[in-house]
Amino acid sequence: MATGDDARWMRLALGLGARGLGRVWPNPAVGCVIVKAGRVLGRGWTQPGGRPHAETVALAQAGAAARGATAYVSLEPCNHHGLTPPCSDALVAAGVARVVVAMTDPDPRVAGGGLARLRAAGLEVVTGVCADEAAALHRGFLTRILRGRPMLTLKLATSSDGRIATATGQSQWITGPQARRWVHGARARHDAVLVGAGTARADDPSLTVRDLGIRQQPVRVVLSRRLDLPADSALMRTAREVPVWLCHGPEAPEAARAAWDAAGARRIEVPAGAGGQLDLGEVMQALGAAGLTRVFCEGGGMLAAGLLSADLVDELAVVSAGMVLGAEGTPALGAMGIAALAEAPRFGLREVRALGGDVLAIWGR
Repeated sequence: MATGDDARWMRLALGLGARGLGRVWPNPAVGCVIVKAGRVLGRGWTQPGGRPHAETVALAQAGAAARGATAYVSLEPCNHHGLTPPCSDALVAAGVARVVVAMTDPDPRVAGGGLARLRAAGLEVVTGVCADEAAALHRGFLTRILRGRPMLTLKLATSSDGRIATATGQSQWITGPQARRWVHGARARHDAVLVGAGTARADDPSLTVRDLGIRQQPVRVVLSRRLDLPADSALMRTAREVPVWLCHGPEAPEAARAAWDAAGARRIEVPAGAGGQLDLGEVMQALGAAGLTRVFCEGGGMLAAGLLSADLVDELAVVSAGMVLGAEGTPALGAMGIAALAEAPRFGLREVRALGGDVLAIWGR
């Protein structure tokens, strides 16, 4: 049975878990707090690379004092032997008396087995505390387990009239430095950054997180049906330093394949969809199969429109600047063939805030 303090301690566990976002895939970013008599004895979150798990870290901090304590965990403790022993066994061995879990783990390897193990050992188990907040934290992991693909955030940085460049192609910078810093933070909270071949050719981006002091960079994913990308690009030059994954079609030339293989990139071949373009649903399934749980898409307009049309966007992050570029400017989205409002993708507003002189609006499914 839940107590009055359970939500307080669970929110602490959720906050700790969030520290692992973008660095623990394919595992979930779990947080754990060990509490006894109102005192925190141990705190942990999933470590970079996915292990050790949050419970292991928190129990190591608590030591012998964990006996008789309550463990607050943002996701059901695992009950299977992988590269690490089951966390449910570790909680039992530590003598924890009570375990409060925000939500069960739908992974077939767990799926209630962790909770059953705890109860069988005589521990009191409480579930559903801060379940909605936990579902938000673990959205990427849950999407991969339940849908076979990573959660996708689509970022659009536009003028107030929805343009991303002038008629001559000038785009740097429509939004200000605080908005650009937010983008780097968002990249860091995702496993991968995704762009289309057009953006890669036009901007020669590095797609890395800068000035935030992180050690593990997100994977850089480029969709290029024919691998027709510049051989001297920043992505090719740095593919051995920061991972580059290329999703391409069956018709990609052997010479291009060999060049990217030699540069250290990972290639993922996916089938073509309508019009001969890459099947975006297959792309996302392939990224999920490769372990990604959270992907941050930064363009371009055709890719963004395709992802929206295919109903693959889970979160829409729109940064709007206080300028207008007019109808001759480049629109943020390519054609979507929408003839009626009922056909348009709709999202619910989750957050609005200022980023310097710009406005960030986050919309969700």
